[in-house]
This record gives sequence, C-alpha cells and structure tokens, in this order.
Amino acid sequence: MAKPNKKGPKRTVQISCAKCKTQLFKYRKGGKGALVKCFIERILEDHTIKACHCPGCDQEFARETMIRGTPAYKMIGGKVHMK
Repeated sequence: MAKPNKKGPKRTVQISCAKCKTQLFKYRKGGKGALVKCFIERILEDHTIKACHCPGCDQEFARETMIRGTPAYKMIGGKVHMK
C-alpha cells in the first residue's frame, strides 16, 4: 500500500480531550470525515507529556500502531474532540 503524503493537507484542526477539554494536538487532517487516526509525521504541535494520554486527566485517548508502514495513533471512539 502507498504511504501517506509527507507534505500532507493544508487544513489544520485542533484535537482536544473530550472529557476535560485539554488541547492535545494541532494536526494536518486530510478529508472531511471523522478523526480515526493521526499520522505522527502530520502532528504540528504536540501538547501531550506521555504518548496517547491526556495531560489533564491522564485518560488514554489513542493507541500507537503502524498504518501503511507509517507510525500513527489510532483514536479510541468518543475520547477526542476535533474542531
């Protein structure tokens, strides 16, 4: 399978914790659908201290995985909010 485009999309979104509203990432998202995965190379600003855990409430919001040979975070449904 093809790897994701390194340059990536132009649109940026703010990703925050659904429970405590703490900002987690600023991310270059492609497409208009729901946030299912975040490729690590597309994250512009990372506000987390421990990978995949919210710095505010320490809730796990994603799992580290490899998607199409590229490291990514697979989001757990309902744990994050995107705007």
